[in-house]
Amino acid sequence: MNAKIKDARINKGLKLRELAEALQIDASLVSKFESGARKPTREQVIKMANILEIDAHDLLIDWLSNQIVEQVGYGNFALEVLSVAEDKVKYYKKHELASHDNITLLLEEIDVIKSKLVKQRALDSYRIAQALELEYTFESNRIEGNTLTLKETDLVINEGITISGKSMREHLEAINHKEALEYLKELVLKDADFSERDLLQLHALILKGIDAKNAGKYRDVQVMIKGSRHLPPQPYIIKKQMEDLFFWYQEHKNELHPIILAAELSERLVTIHPFIDGNGRTSRLIMNLILLKNGYVIANIKGDIENRMNYYNALENAQVDLHKAGFHLFVAEVELQALTRYCSILGI
Repeated sequence: MNAKIKDARINKGLKLRELAEALQIDASLVSKFESGARKPTREQVIKMANILEIDAHDLLIDWLSNQIVEQVGYGNFALEVLSVAEDKVKYYKKHELASHDNITLLLEEIDVIKSKLVKQRALDSYRIAQALELEYTFESNRIEGNTLTLKETDLVINEGITISGKSMREHLEAINHKEALEYLKELVLKDADFSERDLLQLHALILKGIDAKNAGKYRDVQVMIKGSRHLPPQPYIIKKQMEDLFFWYQEHKNELHPIILAAELSERLVTIHPFIDGNGRTSRLIMNLILLKNGYVIANIKGDIENRMNYYNALENAQVDLHKAGFHLFVAEVELQALTRYCSILGI
C-alpha cells in the first residue's frame, strides 16, 4: 500500500506538502505513510484514494490485510484464526443480508407514510408538537434513569413547579433537555449543517447547571459503561476520532438514506463516548437533528425496561460485534412507529 500511495502521488504531480494540506495533516506524517513507518486510519485511506484518484476499494483491502497480518502474524495459528474469522464473516454476512432486506422494505414503508404526512403538514399544530416534544424529553431522560413522570416533567418544564422528593439534577435534566431541543429546532429552521460547534453547544445545554466543568467539553479521563461490553476509547484519541466522525458525516450525508445516516451518526457518537456524561441524550438529539432536517418526525425511543434493553442491546451489538444493521433496523422501527402515530393524531 505504501508504494501505491507514493506512486499515485508522484503520478499526480503532488508534493508531500500538497497532499498533507489536502488531508489536513503534517507532511512528515504523509512521509511516514509512504515509508511504512506509520499506518493511516481508515478514513485517511479513503480520503487519500479520493485525492489521488485511485481505487479506494483496492487500497482498503490492502490496508485491512496488512492490519490483519500484523495482529495474527504467520504460521498455523494465524491460518486457524483466519479460518475461524472466515466462518464468522459468512455467518454475520448472512444475517446482515437478512437485516438489510428488512430495512429496505421498512424504509420504503416509512417514506410512503412520510410523503403522505408532507402533503398534510397544514394540519400540524403547535400543541401537537409541544406534546410530542414533551414525551421525547421524558423518555430520553427516563432511559438515563430520571424518575420524573410524564406529568411531573410537564409541570417542571412548563409550569416551573418543583416536585417534592425529586432531586435537583432530575429537575435540571428535564429543563435542560427542553432547552437543547429548542436549540436543535433552531438549527433545523436555519437548515444548518451538523457541526462540532453545534454538538458541543447541545451537550453544554444538556449539562447546564449540572456539571459546569465538563459541559460542552470532551472528556480528559477514561470511562467505563456499567453493564456494557463496550469500552470507550482512551481520552487522548477522542479529538482525532471526533474529527474522523465529522469527516465521515460530510462524506456520507448525501449518500445514505436519512434514517440510516441518523442511526449511524448516533451510534458512532455514543461509541466514541466523547463526554463524561450526557452522551446518550446528546447522541439521540443528533439522531433527531438529522431526521428533522430531512422532513421526518422525532424518533422517540421509549424508556421502559423492555424498550431500553432493546435499545442498549442493539447499540452494543453494533459497537462490539459490528452488527450495525440491527441498530439501523431498531431506529427505523422507532421512526415508523412515530410517523404512524403522528398521522393517526392528525387523522390522515
